[in-house]
Amino acid sequence: MGDKRKSVKAGFAEALPLAIAIGAYGLSYGVLATQAHFSWISAVAMSVFVFSGSVQLVTVAMLTSGASLASVLFTSTLLNLRNLLYGAALAEGIAPAKKWRWLLSFGVSDEPFVLGSSRFKKYGPDPLYFAVVAGIFYIVWVMSSLIGALMGNQADPQKWGLDLAFPVTFVALLIPGIREKPAVETALAAVLIALGLEAWRPGNELTIIITGIAAPLVGLYLSRGAQHD
Repeated sequence: MGDKRKSVKAGFAEALPLAIAIGAYGLSYGVLATQAHFSWISAVAMSVFVFSGSVQLVTVAMLTSGASLASVLFTSTLLNLRNLLYGAALAEGIAPAKKWRWLLSFGVSDEPFVLGSSRFKKYGPDPLYFAVVAGIFYIVWVMSSLIGALMGNQADPQKWGLDLAFPVTFVALLIPGIREKPAVETALAAVLIALGLEAWRPGNELTIIITGIAAPLVGLYLSRGAQHD
């Protein structure tokens, strides 16, 4: 019982600060979705069943610009491929929850991955901790999406600075993890690839997708090359 209490307490303590940023991001999504002529029900339903901020905002932007359903599905699939890697890395940490692993897998995303993997490295498998973290983020995301959708055209995400919530959250998550050489190499590769693509074709909507796929491969190649030297 004591270990469970510690897991729950740690989950709340470590998830709540990030939940504030996720809430701001969810507000931005809800507002933009309704401004893109989504009903508040469809906007919130997307948060309930998809639970992926990047995919949801990209979907809203692409549908607004007149993109086809096929291109939206293709782009969404590419964006979510990283979750397969996240799931593989987290599998051992949530393995003790045999009957609930399928439900916990729904909570696999960027923020739960960072917190969960850090927790598992320090204390070993802890599915309860992961469940608390993912549950908090899920509730905050859905509720903030609802509030943003109901606000609709009454708010401007850029004027309020809500559009900064997503990148700021990512920076806060990534900086503590960029310590070892492979991580540094991957981060530098991402910067160079993104800058190169933007210089070649400014505003290209595929820049973030190509960078997200190519940078880890470059980092993996460089780290393997260093091991063979």
